[in-house]
Amino acid sequence: MSIRTMLAAALAGLAFASPALSEECPGNPNALGVGRTVEIDTTGGPAFGLEQYKIYDFLQPGEVVLTFDDGPWPHNTEAVLNALKDHCTKATFFTIGKHALWHPLILKKVAAEGHTIGTHTFSHANLGKKKMAGEAGRAEIEKGLSGVKFALGAAPSPFFRFPYLQDPKDAVSYLGSRNVAIFSMDVDSFDFKHRNPDRVVKTVMSKITKKGKGIILMHDFQKATAKAMPKLLNELKKKGFKVVHLTAKSPATSLAAYDEQIKKEFGGTGAANAKPLASVVKTITGK
Repeated sequence: MSIRTMLAAALAGLAFASPALSEECPGNPNALGVGRTVEIDTTGGPAFGLEQYKIYDFLQPGEVVLTFDDGPWPHNTEAVLNALKDHCTKATFFTIGKHALWHPLILKKVAAEGHTIGTHTFSHANLGKKKMAGEAGRAEIEKGLSGVKFALGAAPSPFFRFPYLQDPKDAVSYLGSRNVAIFSMDVDSFDFKHRNPDRVVKTVMSKITKKGKGIILMHDFQKATAKAMPKLLNELKKKGFKVVHLTAKSPATSLAAYDEQIKKEFGGTGAANAKPLASVVKTITGK
């Protein structure tokens, strides 16, 4: 199959929904909104993000995809959600299984506010390392999916991002066999290095302005990113960028063996039935 034929097939698998205009955003006439929503058919495991994968370039000039890794995390993820809500825009969250099980209520809020949830392994393992080859890497992928499903109470989208963007061929092939789409990026915020909100904004805006479009990689785990989001979204709007919201044609399908493993490790009165922390544990003396 030629690259042109493959590209045509991928674009045919993208369905387009009506945009959510910024005028519809209560209290913010200058909201970024959602310019376009796409639905991705993940059959065969298509890969996106021109930094690593060159075939499927579906973004038009001036379009961006907002993505966040490593959550959910207290305070930071919620601050990111608040900024997105203020702009009536949507993002994709690549979630770590452990973090989802530790903070299921935050993850459920991400879903409730209409964002897309993908996965990012169970423990943020580097699948490019020799010890993660074969079954070990597959277990990280599958346990991450089952963990997110258990915490969320529903299957996430079949969207995956490799930690450290390390994508060994066997893991790529495995994800293809599981009909899970892979996402790299076009613009790296380097928020995990900068640790400064203004630097995060400057880095993203300089790179996206130069490229003209792209998938932006950020981390809702990082406090600097949480603080940077209001200004970053304002800058994207000011520069005329439009957000593309990624959705999946069908949810991911977890494997029963890993579902059972997660239930044994985290079941009972654990993640799936968690209450807000403040209603369970309250400080009565000290700070």
